[in-house]
Amino acid sequence: MPVPPADLTDITLIGGGPTGLFGAFYAGMRGASCRIIDSLPALGGQLATLYPEKFIFDVAGFPRVLAKDLIKAMAEQALQFGCEVRLGETVTGLLKIEDPGDGSGHFLLQTDGGEYPTRTLIICAGIGAFEARKLPVEGVEMWEGRGLDYTVQDPNALRGRRVLVVGGGDSAFDWITNLVGVAESIMLIHRRDAFRAHLATVRQVERLQRQGKCEVRTSCEVKAIEGGERVERVTLVNTKSGVEETLPFDAVVPQLGFHSDLGPVKQWGLDTEKAEIRVDRVMATNIAGIYAAGDVAAYPGKLKLIATGTAEACTAVNHAVHLIDPKKKMNPGHSSDLKIFAAQQLG
Repeated sequence: MPVPPADLTDITLIGGGPTGLFGAFYAGMRGASCRIIDSLPALGGQLATLYPEKFIFDVAGFPRVLAKDLIKAMAEQALQFGCEVRLGETVTGLLKIEDPGDGSGHFLLQTDGGEYPTRTLIICAGIGAFEARKLPVEGVEMWEGRGLDYTVQDPNALRGRRVLVVGGGDSAFDWITNLVGVAESIMLIHRRDAFRAHLATVRQVERLQRQGKCEVRTSCEVKAIEGGERVERVTLVNTKSGVEETLPFDAVVPQLGFHSDLGPVKQWGLDTEKAEIRVDRVMATNIAGIYAAGDVAAYPGKLKLIATGTAEACTAVNHAVHLIDPKKKMNPGHSSDLKIFAAQQLG
């Protein structure tokens, strides 16, 4: 008679961003063993990788909170019940181990770092695997990590530098506001006259430009990057007039968006469209035992917010717990009444 493997986990969460972290907390609160797997080297997903210094204003209980601080608090909350964390591992495949009637049926999740048996899966992969869009300049790869960086974890890494930010979206404008008072000088260039960034942030940067704290150029692109061991000069070209100008810069921060892809997950037979997975009202996919939550989950009326993702994680976890053990209640009740938190209340 087959026996379930000793390291069989109740719930495996693919993705360690806000949705995955809250899913891990909720799984622990429900008494379910869980595991987080993420291809990134640290927990936090896009917030930690792309926007660590960005303020977030629409999370309940925080008038405003830095992305990195939110992730730190969510990770502390998520890991208090002993959730296993596997970082820097990319999902490569999934096998279904059939149940012969003895309760040993489960999934075997395969990554480039190992194989992980799990009773259920919750895909919290955000926009899927993402990669920054490269600056379209010949030979740009040679400058990566030598003054050109698509992600910057700490603004202090650019302290005293002459910084060129490329892009017209929210992240580009956020970096301008975050670097004022840190960088020696800041210039933002965008290939068009119109910006994709939120109007309020655009107005803020315009005020900074009037105060002489930054410079903004439109209809402008990078033509070439030059230097020795590191970036020293950048040649800019006006896309309307064709006029070129070479200026001194120590750092180039392209913020051109990113490519997203579900990768091998698309081969699992899930109902997908582009980088999204269709789910029903309980976050269940078309494959029993597999759920999705957060930005990767799609259904009519979907609102892509951190608040939405955490709520979807709760729904997915509760139904996964009930699927594993139908005797367990679907609704756990209020956390303040749960025995698992009794010691904390006494403290």
